[in-house]
Amino acid sequence: MPIKGSGTPTAWEEIDRFEGGFGWIAHPEEAMQRASHALTIDGDVWLVDPVDADGIDELLAEHGDTRGVVVLLDRHKRDAEAIARRHDVSIWIPQFMDGLSDEFDAPVEQFRYELADTGYTAHEVVDNRFWREAMLYNDENGVLIVPEAVGTTEYATTDGESLGVHPVLRLKPPTSLSRLDPERILLGHGEGIHHDAAETLEAAVRGARSNTPALYWKNVRQLFSG
Repeated sequence: MPIKGSGTPTAWEEIDRFEGGFGWIAHPEEAMQRASHALTIDGDVWLVDPVDADGIDELLAEHGDTRGVVVLLDRHKRDAEAIARRHDVSIWIPQFMDGLSDEFDAPVEQFRYELADTGYTAHEVVDNRFWREAMLYNDENGVLIVPEAVGTTEYATTDGESLGVHPVLRLKPPTSLSRLDPERILLGHGEGIHHDAAETLEAAVRGARSNTPALYWKNVRQLFSG
């Protein structure tokens, strides 16, 4: 299993479909399980940290006009620029990640709190010189989007976890993750959590430190068994 796929895939996998949007994994075979999402709001489609895939434009068109592309993590430039240019829309970045704007050859909009008129608001998850990450949250429908700090991939979860804090953040998990009460969690890596989301997130953060040795040992075993 490759860590990260390459090229524009044709056999992508749709995930996380719900009333307000859907997601897809462009390279289902990769270990990183990079997930992209489309939020459908009043005839507009907002893309979050997208990885391009052959035929994805046709799926987006079924739900409305693409309004913008959102980047929530400094390392998640992914295919944001190519997709934004193709749809003639801007890339939207939380204001505290302003230095990222210079890395795109496409129009960029910075937003401080609410993403335009979507009802989704940005909250800092991590902000340091090595890692800048925001999450989006809609208080009305309870949808939370976290690009990296937590995930459902094999490398982020122990055998007893359905959602896990990223291995690098385990010893100091972001407390901002515990301040919201989501009904659904969409993730930048892996399929989302659609049931008991708040409880699952709380358990992931609460057990992050104590489960660290088990996760590290699991990842080491998998590394050398492959």
